[in-house]
Amino acid sequence: MGAQAIRDAIAAKGRAHIIVATGASQFEMLESLVRQPGIDWSKVTGFHLDEYIGMPDSHPASFRRYLRERFTSKLPILGAFHFIEGDAPDLNAEISRIGDLVRANPIDVTFAGIGENGHLAFNDPPADFNTDDPYIVVELDDICRQQQFGEGWFPAFEDVPRTAISMSVHQIMASRLIVLSVPDARKADAVQKALEGPVSPDCPASILQRHPACHVFLDPASASKLSPNSLRGADEGAG
Repeated sequence: MGAQAIRDAIAAKGRAHIIVATGASQFEMLESLVRQPGIDWSKVTGFHLDEYIGMPDSHPASFRRYLRERFTSKLPILGAFHFIEGDAPDLNAEISRIGDLVRANPIDVTFAGIGENGHLAFNDPPADFNTDDPYIVVELDDICRQQQFGEGWFPAFEDVPRTAISMSVHQIMASRLIVLSVPDARKADAVQKALEGPVSPDCPASILQRHPACHVFLDPASASKLSPNSLRGADEGAG
């Protein structure tokens, strides 16, 4: 689905602009995406959702490192990929730089996931649904930080940064298509709240209920708390 949207964008306007996510939930999706046939990657411009503040790209938990290892290095050629420099000496200038770039390149497809606390990118609850800045500085809550530690990205909870640059909820919602991959039983509560609960900053991913083209891919474990009606609207199999 996401791959076809990239092909369609290239066919329609000569280029495609995409956003990719990171984290354990995106392993299978990225592995599949880089193998998709018929995509002229030289005509694709990429962005990503977030990066820790103050973290060099050599750190094992850096999202720049993650994406170079699992995405950009796997492609024969890529038109451009705009990384968030979380360790930039002037954060305000960096946020303006990356924000101007994404404003100038309307997004065709966003590949995303949701966190155990229902976060979207690093917009932890209560998320700011109102700002129209493309990228913002956010504080990470303890549930989010525990997830990063629990997935093995850091040797200790205390090592997980407390702040990050994140794409805003408003900017994510501006994507023409959103492909949401959410595997694993530990996400089941968040999935249920996001898809069946009220739209609320207390579950940031719930805003996706209002997106006209958001497709959700789950596995049986992450879908285990959904009602039958919701299951009919979701796609089985994360990726």
